[in-house]
Amino acid sequence: MLPLGADGRPALFTRRRHDARFTAEGLVFHSDAGSQYTAISFTEALIEAGIAPSIGTVGDALDNALMESTIGLYKTELINHDRAGSWSGRAEVERETASWVHWYNTTRIHHSIAKMSPAEFEALHTRTAQAPAA
Repeated sequence: MLPLGADGRPALFTRRRHDARFTAEGLVFHSDAGSQYTAISFTEALIEAGIAPSIGTVGDALDNALMESTIGLYKTELINHDRAGSWSGRAEVERETASWVHWYNTTRIHHSIAKMSPAEFEALHTRTAQAPAA
């Protein structure tokens, strides 16, 4: 199974729905060496989608730093924020997680990209890349 978007469909499908020109060319899925990511079926799904698989080395904490930071934000902003102990079940957590991931990847302000949302930053990049040279 590939990473899911907010609508429960693979994120790649969601991206193509918004921009038919989008391809997976150059896209890399990096993960740790967990069994869910080293499974043959997962690797085959990545390759079928045109996504290059990449797995960090065992015991290498550096490639996990970004993910650990993101998990911390997820727990702070969604799981523990005014909700401690009030989740109705797994389905609600999964639905709200998909919604949070969509918000994080499209709308949330990121200081590392000039205090813009990823969608704004990508639109600016696209406009800049397509601008005629002076």
